[in-house]
Amino acid sequence: MKYLDEYRDGAAARKLAAAIARAATRPWTIMEVCGGQTHTIVKYGIDRILPREIELVHGPGCPVCVTSLEMIDRAHAIAARPDVVFCSYGDMLRVPGSRGDLLALKARGSDVRIVYSPLDAVNLAAANPAKQVVFFAIGFETTAPANAMAVWQARKRRLANFSVLVSQVLVPPAMAAILRSPDNRVQGFLGPGHVCTVAGCTEYEPIANRFHVPIVVTGFEPVDLLEGVLRVVRQLEQGRADVENQYSRAVQTQGNAAARALIEDVFEVCDRNWRGIGPIPMSGYKLRAAYRDHDAETRFDVSYIKTQESSACISGAILKGLKKPHHCPAFGTDCTPQNPLGATMVSSEGACAAYYAHGRHRAPIVPLEGLSPAASNQDLSSPSARWKGP
Repeated sequence: MKYLDEYRDGAAARKLAAAIARAATRPWTIMEVCGGQTHTIVKYGIDRILPREIELVHGPGCPVCVTSLEMIDRAHAIAARPDVVFCSYGDMLRVPGSRGDLLALKARGSDVRIVYSPLDAVNLAAANPAKQVVFFAIGFETTAPANAMAVWQARKRRLANFSVLVSQVLVPPAMAAILRSPDNRVQGFLGPGHVCTVAGCTEYEPIANRFHVPIVVTGFEPVDLLEGVLRVVRQLEQGRADVENQYSRAVQTQGNAAARALIEDVFEVCDRNWRGIGPIPMSGYKLRAAYRDHDAETRFDVSYIKTQESSACISGAILKGLKKPHHCPAFGTDCTPQNPLGATMVSSEGACAAYYAHGRHRAPIVPLEGLSPAASNQDLSSPSARWKGP
C-alpha cells in the first residue's frame, strides 16, 4: 500500500478485525506505547471494534506527559529569570507545574517563546548575544537527534549563551519497568513506530526474551494498528515472544545510523524521573562532558528543585496501563483541556486529551449497527462513529 487512504480502508480493517476475532481464544491485554497510536485508536474506535477478549491499554509514550513535575518546576525557575529567553514546543506551555505553567509566566512578563525546532532557538541565541537562550529539550528517541544537533551546532558556532534543559527519555527501560511492576497487566506491546525509525528494533529483543512478551513495532493508521494487534494476538496464542516490524515502510531494523551516531556523540545514558511513574534507572539522556557547558540545569543551578507529585491525578496509573481516563472522577468535569489537572489531559498526545477530544467524556449512547459488542458504548458524535470502517 502506498497511499494514506489505503491505511484507513474500511474493507481492509474489517478483514483484520475478523481475523483478530478468529485468532483470539482467551483474554489478552495489549499496550500501545505511543501517544500518537492512542489518538488513532480512540479517534477511529479501534478498541471498540475488537472482540471482547482483547483489551488495549495506553502506555507512557507521550513525551509531555512523562516529563517530571520537578523538571517542569526547574523550567519555570529558569524561564522566570529576566536575562533568559526560554524556548519550548507549544505543548509544554500549558503543562501544570506545582505553581502554574509557562503560559502564566509569559503572561506575567517572562520571555517564553514557542519554537518549531531546537535550531530556531540556536538562531535566537545567535541573534541575541546579550540574552541567555534556553531550549526545553524533552522527548523520546524521536526528538533526540534534533536536540543533539542543536547542541552540536551551538558548540560549533561558539554560542556561549545557548543551553538546553534536558529531559530526554528512552522507551525500552520504561517498558521493562512496567513489566517488572507487581501489578502489571500487559501481555504484549504495539511498539512505537516513530521511535524505532531512529533507534531501530534490536533494543526490544532483550525485553521480549526476558519477559516473554511479543513486541510488534507498529504504525499509526487504523490498518497499521489492527495488523499490529493481529500479529501480537497470534504470537500470544502460539506462545511466542518475538519482535516483529509491522511498520517496515518507515522502520529499518538498525534504525537511522546517522541519527544514532549524533545522539551517541552528544548524549550519554542516565537515570531519569518519569512523571506519574517515578525514577527509572538508565532511562534518559544527559549531555556528555564535552557539551556540558550547554547544560542549563548546571548553568542556572536548578538541580536542587525537588517536587512531590500530586495524589489527585491518576495519570501515573493511566501511563502504566492500570487505569483509563474514564476511571478518574475528575475526567471531563474538574479536569478538561481548558482546565487540566495533569499532563495526560494537557498534551495533544495524552490519553485523557484523546478521550476528551473524541467524545468519551459524554454519557454512552447506543450500539452502532454492524459493530461488535465491544463497540456498544460508542458515542455517535465522535469521529469513531462516523468512520466507515468495521
